[in-house]
Amino acid sequence: MGQDGYRRVIVKVSGEALMGPDAFGLHQPTVDAIAADIVAARALGVELGVVVGGGNLVRGAAVSGEAMSRPTADTMGMLATVMNALALEAAIERAGAAARSLSALAMPAVCESYSRQTALHHLGKGRILVLAAGIGNPFFTTDTAAVLRAVETGSDAVLKATNVDGVYDADPKTNPAATRFDRISHQEALSRNLKVMDATAFALARENRLPIIVFSIRDPGAVTAVLAGKGRATVVG
Repeated sequence: MGQDGYRRVIVKVSGEALMGPDAFGLHQPTVDAIAADIVAARALGVELGVVVGGGNLVRGAAVSGEAMSRPTADTMGMLATVMNALALEAAIERAGAAARSLSALAMPAVCESYSRQTALHHLGKGRILVLAAGIGNPFFTTDTAAVLRAVETGSDAVLKATNVDGVYDADPKTNPAATRFDRISHQEALSRNLKVMDATAFALARENRLPIIVFSIRDPGAVTAVLAGKGRATVVG
């Protein structure tokens, strides 16, 4: 169990995080480092599910337009997350832990289909879940998928891995005077219009009083550090 009493969490890892220093695709050393961090976090006694994005391969909202509809483009993005999930599942198992990829789009020749019962079964067996294809519908982000899966599985928090070490009152990349929050309420984050997650995901988290922990995945061992109460992060909730 993590220091803050977290028994079960969902970690949101973007597709861009899997690129590492590359401009596209999967950077295997980065994938292996993230997998090792997740396995180390599991060793703390915390049950974990990981929701993966697909932006390193296809970003649905970016490719939609005259050439194809948004639903078609979003479906391509969901398929990209399945490829990322398979890569991360393999890396987790190489790192010494059991993992299962579950897809919200049915593709039984590739991996198991997501259902709440299946997810709870694997979590109960100590396996790390790698959750792909978002919620299986267009127009919804993987942020929303992470919050939804956390609520469905009775998770204690969503750990949102980003490129910055928490939530700021302004963009720290463009404003060196930006102030970082250690803790902020859902309501304050909403009233300040802070970009914690997309609106649908954030509304679902607030409605279910689900904490969102925002941290930088670029820091080695970041997931383990956050769960051990040592990481630099912002708790929203």
